[in-house]
Amino acid sequence: MNEYLVQISSGRGPEECWKVVAKVLEIFLKEAKTEGLQVNITDKEIGPLNGTLLSVSVLVKGIKVKEFLTNWEGSILWISPSPYRKFNKRKNWFVGIKAYDVADFFVWQDKEVVFESLRASGPGGQHVNKTESAIRAKHLPSGISVVASERRSQFQNKAEALERLKAKVLGWNAEEAAKKTQSQWNQHNCLERGNPVRTFNERL
Repeated sequence: MNEYLVQISSGRGPEECWKVVAKVLEIFLKEAKTEGLQVNITDKEIGPLNGTLLSVSVLVKGIKVKEFLTNWEGSILWISPSPYRKFNKRKNWFVGIKAYDVADFFVWQDKEVVFESLRASGPGGQHVNKTESAIRAKHLPSGISVVASERRSQFQNKAEALERLKAKVLGWNAEEAAKKTQSQWNQHNCLERGNPVRTFNERL
């Protein structure tokens, strides 16, 4: 199964572009699921305004991921009057999408993870401590850690924590990969305005 980490960014665009990122994310997730792909949001930077996103990262898995992403990677044009500035004549808003093949920059090794069972501090004293099933998983190279406590058994929480940790570390690796390719495609600072791969004409 192929895995790609997809980053949607507003670059240095104004508030309208923040709104476009959120709208594009909704459409992207819907189309990916329609194609039978697995999607999971690994990280997102929420914008200052309600319903906006500065950037978001999505892990996409499936057999036809590469084909699906050919219709998305690049610049996205959204045509709409500004929902924030009534007399602004500008109607073209751009955001950028970049996809990274996970196999190119991410190798997971279980031996780099340590687990720790957490003890409760609430009422019940030693009885609570003995039955506590929450698990903290820590990735040693990055120092990233997560906690899972929703499941009843320690085994289930361990599996849940491991999946969450993989997603977090994947996002961290993607950020490192993005920094290395910054001169080629710096999505947070510069977006290509010409020849958008997708155009949407809908009021924001």
